[in-house]
Amino acid sequence: MFDVVLLSRLQFAVATLFHFLFVPLTLGLSLLTAIYETLYVKTGDEDYKRAAKFWGKLFLINFALGVVTGITLEFQFGTNWSRYSMYVGDIFGSLLAIEATLAFFLESTFIAVWHFGWNRLSPKLHALCIWLVAIASNISALWILLANGWMQNPVGYVLRNNRAELESFWAVITNPFGWLEFFHTTAAAYVLAGFFVLGISAWHLIRKNEVTFFKKSFRVAAIWTFAFSVFLVINGDIHGSHVAHTQPTKLAAMESLWETQRGAPLYLLVIPDEENERNKVEFLPIPKLLSFISYHDFNAEVKGLKEWPKEERPPVAITFWSFRIMVGLGFLFVLMSLWAFLKRNNPEKEKTLLRLLPWIIPLPYLACELGWIVAEVGRQPWIVYGLMKTAEAVSPVAPVQVAISLVAFILVYTFLGLVDFYLLFKFARKGPEPKETESATELTSEQPVTT
Repeated sequence: MFDVVLLSRLQFAVATLFHFLFVPLTLGLSLLTAIYETLYVKTGDEDYKRAAKFWGKLFLINFALGVVTGITLEFQFGTNWSRYSMYVGDIFGSLLAIEATLAFFLESTFIAVWHFGWNRLSPKLHALCIWLVAIASNISALWILLANGWMQNPVGYVLRNNRAELESFWAVITNPFGWLEFFHTTAAAYVLAGFFVLGISAWHLIRKNEVTFFKKSFRVAAIWTFAFSVFLVINGDIHGSHVAHTQPTKLAAMESLWETQRGAPLYLLVIPDEENERNKVEFLPIPKLLSFISYHDFNAEVKGLKEWPKEERPPVAITFWSFRIMVGLGFLFVLMSLWAFLKRNNPEKEKTLLRLLPWIIPLPYLACELGWIVAEVGRQPWIVYGLMKTAEAVSPVAPVQVAISLVAFILVYTFLGLVDFYLLFKFARKGPEPKETESATELTSEQPVTT
């Protein structure tokens, strides 16, 4: 009924999508926590110190559960995708090894120093610790996305001894696809973290809880979220144009384009058909816009899916809808963050905005997941685009073994996800520790070490 390729793909998809529920918040909230603590060091305002502790606690919860799901994800390259690992391990493995030894160990070390170092380190040295954590988290993302970028656009290799072997490490780490993917993914993560802070701050402000504290959190997050929402849209346009040049089949699936056209229009609404262009329903065409967006030329030729054999076309419907919804959400984030930015100084007076923002929190999560679906499903049937097909990469294991582990992954990850969101909800709802508690803690703590 199910073959080992489909089951292995489902298992990797489950692991990736669950893992990516934790990663974006870790990337963005680590930097926002560092910003709040830096503002405390510069101004001496205790509210910013409390903000660093409050948002930092939520960051730690999310980070701990993200680590668990990330480790099991990498093991699958040996258990489920051993032929892939043998074929490209010389290239792919080196990038993951650097990520673990350089970034992850740095991040893990200083997160402990930061957590246990309150009132034991000087304020400046303590703030440096959280900056090292935030930088290491994002460097970790860079190496992982350079590895994924190589799968999307393989460069710097030579085929030798029936393997892809590394020829130019410089070409791999400067791969434009990897860097565009890095900027797009991290910007999406920063937007997610920004709306996370805005939504929780709005929830408390509407209830008049710690108004001064959450106004300060809101103000910083509003500036941050608007800036990265705009950047995300601009970067998405650049990234999309690069996809048009390097992965034309993905572009055709994203737009449900079957026939090659010059001056191809962009349809705002399409009901795609998976098998046949004639059954597709199109609405609201904008003449020549797809050619311009893809190649910055109104009369450029855009290849349709019929240019490739059926077995080399990616799934159309899921790629198309994931892309369309992701883009729509991206523009919604610009509008909502602009509204928050304009009202950042007195958000407590904008009741409608405050009521809407908590409901926005799940949407960046959805957009991030859809982005990965576009990236990975749109690349099919290739695991390394144009070099190795997914069906050739799977381990020689029995389907029942993968099925059992798939069910186990779903059960365990569902439990971990529920724990994560329960803890985040619990402590976000509780709010920061009162100032009296902060003062009492400081009196009983060890004296700070001076730099």
